[in-house]
Amino acid sequence: MRIKTLSYLALALPALLTVTAVKADMLSDIKARGELRCAVYSDVPPFSSPDPQTRQLVGMDVDLCTALAKQMGVKLQLMPTSVEARIAVIATGRADVLIANLAYTKTRGSQIQFSDPYYIAKEMLLVKQANADQPLSYFKGKRISATKGTTSEQSIGLKGGKAVTFQDTASGFLALEQNKSVGFVTNTMTAIKLITQAKKDGIELAMAKEPMALEPIGIGMKKGEESLLTSVNASLKAMDDAGTIDSIWNTWIGPNTEYKMVREDRVQPLSSLKFEPLE
Repeated sequence: MRIKTLSYLALALPALLTVTAVKADMLSDIKARGELRCAVYSDVPPFSSPDPQTRQLVGMDVDLCTALAKQMGVKLQLMPTSVEARIAVIATGRADVLIANLAYTKTRGSQIQFSDPYYIAKEMLLVKQANADQPLSYFKGKRISATKGTTSEQSIGLKGGKAVTFQDTASGFLALEQNKSVGFVTNTMTAIKLITQAKKDGIELAMAKEPMALEPIGIGMKKGEESLLTSVNASLKAMDDAGTIDSIWNTWIGPNTEYKMVREDRVQPLSSLKFEPLE
């Protein structure tokens, strides 16, 4: 009887292992259900936010999700999430991928895996026009404002500045306007908007030429899903080569939008980039 039981187990074990392997392979699950579960922000324009008329989510990241699902040959299911929950929704497997203007950091890299970046965001130092041509070394030891708990704050320490933090962007920016700090650090998109805003108030601001930090933006996935990572990277490269990413970029944050952003980077391996990751 024992021999029969052992024989049965010996025959059943390979099948059980095969089932387990398939179940653990997220790409196989996506193909089987014919649907990609893509997590995006619930309300962070221009990346993903409700359209005022239709209440459907629209934005750059929504379009990237749509293009990725099409490239992978499956339907799309959008999964709205918050800034606070966006890593957890991937780490726990509730969504297959996360497209939420997601910058690579050491902490996030230990929690989830990242695709090849499709652009490089920059933390930029916003200063009064008189200091626009100063090198970053000029600002070492000086008071520089930023929003508390952000990668902008981290970059100030990285460059040797003295971080003065605030709970929101408006307060940190006001510190610069009122000369309570010599600079304010934020991403390029926000910096461009703030320069325009300040000009209306008669204040001339500019971005320092050298970035405070580089932040590769990629697609987040659960760790250990190598097949999915390979598929997503191949899809991104195909979308880049076809001009799809450029088209989406120009629609939402390009030169003819209020953000006036020019896409300078192509899809490339994260390992090929020379940058110092933030925490």
